[in-house]
Amino acid sequence: MSPYITDAAAWQESWDRQQEAYLPDREHRFTAMLDAVDAVRDDDRPRLLDLAGGTGTISERALRRFPHAQVTLVDLDPALLALARASLGDRVTVVTADLGRPDWHAALPHRDYDAVLTATALHWLPAERLERLYAELRDLLRPGGILVNADHMPDDALPQLTKRLLDRARDRRAARYAAGAALSWSEWWDRAEADPALRPLVAQRRDIYPSGHSPEWTPPVSWHLSALSAAGFAEVGTVWRGGPDAAVAGVR
Repeated sequence: MSPYITDAAAWQESWDRQQEAYLPDREHRFTAMLDAVDAVRDDDRPRLLDLAGGTGTISERALRRFPHAQVTLVDLDPALLALARASLGDRVTVVTADLGRPDWHAALPHRDYDAVLTATALHWLPAERLERLYAELRDLLRPGGILVNADHMPDDALPQLTKRLLDRARDRRAARYAAGAALSWSEWWDRAEADPALRPLVAQRRDIYPSGHSPEWTPPVSWHLSALSAAGFAEVGTVWRGGPDAAVAGVR
């Protein structure tokens, strides 16, 4: 095993810095998501599902805030899951599953979660599949449980301002990359592939996603609220917004 993957904290920090180049207010959305969990939990052992959890960013922050939480992390990416297992250990149940399949939840250890949390991940699912997934997630929540999805969700009423915000954010990212202040997405994966322990997992990832896995389908927040309502959630709304991004919630 490479000496680098054994220092999972360093890889987690590297992932966070790379992601923050895209999402400068990333921690704000996580705080809002965990605030929502705090509002619905009944005790100090909330049962949480970190959906498309990658390296375990949400799981790690959830455990800081709720040390006794029962956390399940689901993802399909073998390289990111390896980092999640290395950094989270036995504090989290890690499950490999493909959210594009209707039977993805068969391997979950529970069927009654207090909260499902996901961030900047579900935009790669086509509309029809995401609509069905919302309904599947509702069925995994206990009565009163909550789903929070934070992603690129522009405000329908601000199309021109949203475009300007995205253009400015792109320019700031480009400047940071040029100055070496942050790694781009492709540069981060180049570093991962250079690690002997991660290299075969990155190769597996390419087999899973031969043409990439993100069509960057980013409907407005109103689409998500309508889809959550159609999925049967009793309450739906927006719990956080930052420029062109938002976190929508559905309460069962």
